Amino acid sequence: MELDLSENFCPNPECENYGVRDAGNITTSTTFDKQRIRLLRCKICNKRFSERHHTVYSGLRLEEQTITDILSCLAEGVSIRGCARIKGVSKDTVQRILERTRVHCQKVLTELLCDLNLTECQLDEL
Repeated sequence: MELDLSENFCPNPECENYGVRDAGNITTSTTFDKQRIRLLRCKICNKRFSERHHTVYSGLRLEEQTITDILSCLAEGVSIRGCARIKGVSKDTVQRILERTRVHCQKVLTELLCDLNLTECQLDEL
């Protein structure tokens, strides 16, 4: 599967292309881990980062489908221990995925609220 580099951006706040998508400055560098996750590089500042950077999968070593399955189980109300048993991982792994997802969702929500110029109180009123 070909990686669409137009969706990626440089995560370095000091880079002139920080946060700019499809600027042509992102290139593939190499791969790592068992899943052969691509390591990307910014041509401007030479910062290297994972293709999973800024996603809920960032920093997790499991395959994306396994993480998605775990989150689906949790969303359906399956307990952490039950989910761990179903997917064949430790309960600590499930808890770590849940915590990372919580943090990621909080960051996304905060950014969306800032972009809309809304506070959480205003969102509750809506």
